[in-house]
Amino acid sequence: MKVCTSAQMRMIDKSASDFGGIPSIVLMENAALACVREITSIEGIKSAAIFCGKGNNGGDGLAIARHLFNSGIEVTVYLVCGSDFSGDALTNYEILSRMGVKITELNDTDLLDLYIKNTDIVIDAIFGTGIHGEITGLCREVIAQINKSSKYILSVDIPSGINADTGEVCGICIHADKTVTFAAYKLGLLLFPGSDFTGEIVPYDISIPEYIIKEQNININIADKQLIKSLLPKRRKNSHKGDYGKILIIGGSKGMTGACVMAAEAALRSGAGLITAAVCDELNSIFEVKLTEPMTLPLPSKNGHLDRACIPILAEHINSYDVCLFGPGLGRSGDIGEILAELLKISEIPMIIDADGLYALSKTPSMLEECNCSLILTPHEMEMSRLSGCSVEYISENRLEASMSYATQNSVTLILKGAHTIVTSPGGEQYININGNNGMACGGSGDVLAGMLAAFCASIPDETMAAVFAVYIHGLSGDISAETTGTASLTPTDIINNIGRAMQD
Repeated sequence: MKVCTSAQMRMIDKSASDFGGIPSIVLMENAALACVREITSIEGIKSAAIFCGKGNNGGDGLAIARHLFNSGIEVTVYLVCGSDFSGDALTNYEILSRMGVKITELNDTDLLDLYIKNTDIVIDAIFGTGIHGEITGLCREVIAQINKSSKYILSVDIPSGINADTGEVCGICIHADKTVTFAAYKLGLLLFPGSDFTGEIVPYDISIPEYIIKEQNININIADKQLIKSLLPKRRKNSHKGDYGKILIIGGSKGMTGACVMAAEAALRSGAGLITAAVCDELNSIFEVKLTEPMTLPLPSKNGHLDRACIPILAEHINSYDVCLFGPGLGRSGDIGEILAELLKISEIPMIIDADGLYALSKTPSMLEECNCSLILTPHEMEMSRLSGCSVEYISENRLEASMSYATQNSVTLILKGAHTIVTSPGGEQYININGNNGMACGGSGDVLAGMLAAFCASIPDETMAAVFAVYIHGLSGDISAETTGTASLTPTDIINNIGRAMQD
């Protein structure tokens, strides 16, 4: 499913009517029915308070009120911005006015908390995607009261008070338990701080033809279950270990052997056929104990870090593998940058640069100019700041733009990790991942993702789609883990142990 701006959504609606032949009131009706399906699926809903603005979002709320009333639910409609409706909203208001539904035009919030507390569900249809600037006056008071007193809140399209393009909170916003959105996700639902207030997001097709949406050339997508299922690597009955990828992981150093071990174990759990951990010869005995299934390739080292003397050995071996992961736990010794630069020149296989490999790249970004292989980079915001030269604050506030700029300028697939990880292709197509949880914010989680990514790169031909797949399965594994451990106790090993369940799901 696509992710659009408010302007793109307005154009989609307009094109659906002008070129698709779908009257706008039909779209409003379908949006209302989508919300009604979600509301009536909740057990014990006998009464509903519907707060309506005077735009199309309010029109959706009025249509919802009609259907709920007809289904036997006690409905009260509160007009927050007066009754000066027009267009499709006016049509629904006139219909509702003739039905005997209780409609109250709010002038103050006296007793409103009492009314809300005695209602099973509040439907927020106040502002929709058109809001910008600071919310003040009665609207602010109403939203505050809804947040304070509601048992359950369902927002129509987007919680009122969230800027649909930036995720900015316009002074105050509805804290929804669920948001039903239509035709495409809105950017503001996925960007912080707005994303903290959406609750569960449920997207609905409201009968807008797919070609109408495609004509907008929207390049931001949601990594959803339908897409991921289409990418799931197939395993033939008549196959052998060589069919599922030979992975070379260059990682580990004194004090950080665990990073390489977790990456190798994650690659194994993700279906890789053969895994070799290329590690410091001084530490090889440790890896031999820690790793059962993966093999090791001891490399020349000094003081627990790889030495540049390993370059000829890696040059001899690297192109006999299908994918190379460089960086987990490598440390920041002076030789790492030189080793990486030489491998980028000679590698004919996709390379994933992670962790300390990204640090080395940030110190000598010019090494990308002599790169002859496909690259996937996996930075978090601090690492992205080092790579791009932009501040962490800028990266945090402009995740999509920063990812797009770096990926397209350097012809790499970029995974910008964090809450709602973003995958960007070298051509600028972007995928937002919305699963995962805050329990995954712990050391080692990124090493697990890197190992998974290596395995999937060997079985999914397109590196960007392999990255999308890896990020989704990583997040899903974390969510499955949290079901049993909770988020505070979740560990990277838990994520590894649940990769299989995530793949089965």
